[in-house]
Amino acid sequence: MTPHEITAVRLTVHLSSGAMWHHRPAYAEIVHRAHRQGLAGATVLHGFEGYGTHLKIHHDRPARLRSHSPCAVVVVDGEAAVRAFVDSLADILSVNGVAVLDRVRVHPLPGRSGGG
Repeated sequence: MTPHEITAVRLTVHLSSGAMWHHRPAYAEIVHRAHRQGLAGATVLHGFEGYGTHLKIHHDRPARLRSHSPCAVVVVDGEAAVRAFVDSLADILSVNGVAVLDRVRVHPLPGRSGGG
């Protein structure tokens, strides 16, 4: 690890773009919860093709994403903050998606402390 690297944890929540949580896309609910909890940042990535536990491949043309295309929400922050955040997602994860945690090394931009 170089002197400027910061150890952090990355949370990736995999779900369907069409997964809803109380009349709102589940991915949007996750991002808004991360923001309210003060996490460093969250990004939603929409995929074009993928499959999950049902083993049915979902795909679409890039110009028009369908409601069943794969989606991932990625959050990176300190381990304690991310683990607490995952616990707060238990209601969503019990119905939609799967959460994956892994340790990462963050290379902050010069002049920044690593925060967003």
